[in-house]
Amino acid sequence: MTKIAILGANGRLGRVVAKAFIDAGYDVRAITRTGKVPAELAGATAVAGDALDRESLIRATQRVDIIFNGLNPIYTDWGKCLPMAENVMTACRANGTLHLFPGTVYNYGSPMPAVITEGTPFHPTTEKGRIRCAMEELFRREAEAGRVRTIILRAGDFFGGTGNGSWFDLVVAAKMSKGIYTAPGPADLVHEWAYLPDFAVGFVALARNLDKLGSYEALNFPGHAVTDIEIKTAAEKALGRKLKLSFMPWWVLRAGSPFVAMWREIVSMSYLRFEAHRLASARLNEIIGEIPHTPLDQAVHEALQDIGIAVAPAWHQAA
Repeated sequence: MTKIAILGANGRLGRVVAKAFIDAGYDVRAITRTGKVPAELAGATAVAGDALDRESLIRATQRVDIIFNGLNPIYTDWGKCLPMAENVMTACRANGTLHLFPGTVYNYGSPMPAVITEGTPFHPTTEKGRIRCAMEELFRREAEAGRVRTIILRAGDFFGGTGNGSWFDLVVAAKMSKGIYTAPGPADLVHEWAYLPDFAVGFVALARNLDKLGSYEALNFPGHAVTDIEIKTAAEKALGRKLKLSFMPWWVLRAGSPFVAMWREIVSMSYLRFEAHRLASARLNEIIGEIPHTPLDQAVHEALQDIGIAVAPAWHQAA
């Protein structure tokens, strides 16, 4: 049985990916700093490991075939990203493991390309974009040197799964219980979203098709390239009622950004909410077959349910 270690298994992405690999029959090792994992990962082996402690990470990932790197510090703590990535590469080298990594669209900077393909060049214009590019360059060097094989699957903003910290739960759905939909940008702007259960199944599919992949691959995951109007309509179907459209008060964050570190980091990435973009892939379908894609109405219904918002019981009948 193939063994996979999930780094960041307590995080929103790590949990969903771990569950997808458990469901697919993999031997899953869930690695967290505490060695404890949520009840939903009962099928995994919980192991303590600290991504900032190189020896700890090497020990935690011994005798696995694959490492899924779901490490993602909070926005104000991104100075940890590259040291963590270097430690993951060391652990992969020490244990002879393949490395799976979730990519972002931060690498492309502003202005955002309207359509992002695997061949679109990087043009980072923020510190987070530059950090992401540096991480991927590290992975590429390790692969080209024959030391660590890396497969990247790039996605847009996450929604779905339990936990908090995404634009969907922190902004879009934050006031839905009061009948309000909050758009982070222009309501008719196309924005790339990834429904996490689909994204996770995409990683499982890649792990099952490694014979079709090279030593370094960076593939796009086309998710839901939709507008806030479309998400609002799906949310209204899920809730069984109309929602009032409101907009994120960016002027407040901009005014307060010199004094609030988190607001400053959010404002630095605000171009993503005002520049239309979507992901396209020339290769993913050829490698894994049909790309996982839950219909938007169903995905929004389940995503709202995941974060504890009461939804109508028969969304599909009303769709």
